[in-house]
Amino acid sequence: MDIAAIFSEAFQISKTHALQFADKFTPEVLPKNAFFLETGERCNRFSFIASGLVRVYAETDKKEVTQWIGDAGHFLTDVSSFLFRQPARWNIRALSDTTLWTLSYTDYLRFEAELPEWNKMEKRFVAKCFALMESRIFDFIALSAEERYERYFSMFPQHFNQVPLQYIASVLGMSAETLSRIRAKQFS
Repeated sequence: MDIAAIFSEAFQISKTHALQFADKFTPEVLPKNAFFLETGERCNRFSFIASGLVRVYAETDKKEVTQWIGDAGHFLTDVSSFLFRQPARWNIRALSDTTLWTLSYTDYLRFEAELPEWNKMEKRFVAKCFALMESRIFDFIALSAEERYERYFSMFPQHFNQVPLQYIASVLGMSAETLSRIRAKQFS
């Protein structure tokens, strides 16, 4: 996996700057069921998922709520905790053995002085996070449960063979029973 090429495309920066950026990341293996982060901790890592699956979720008084299922090709962190040094709201746990490329918070802070393109890269990352959040909010407001299912399935069909369905249902803002009903309709 050419991580520099991925960073060059993701952040729209030159290959030279992407190589400088990638050079600060170290490989890390997160075994199945291991935590990347637990609620209340401060997130000190910004990672790129090379392989595997992770679940971002929170526990409320009544239930667990899955915010996101991450797989290869996505970045992983608790944005509020990492950038603003707040205690993490989310648990982040491996659903399978997961290989990451990880940047420490200390190295992240050094980038501003060392990497001329850093502010531009950081701005793009935060903007992408915001755009994804806007898209999720729109989906919840404007789409029916069936439409949310169809959109998710078109984007992440592999999750339906690798992730417990109750987690996917939670990401989609529905009960496992509703997801099962929708899936049964799709296959009938």
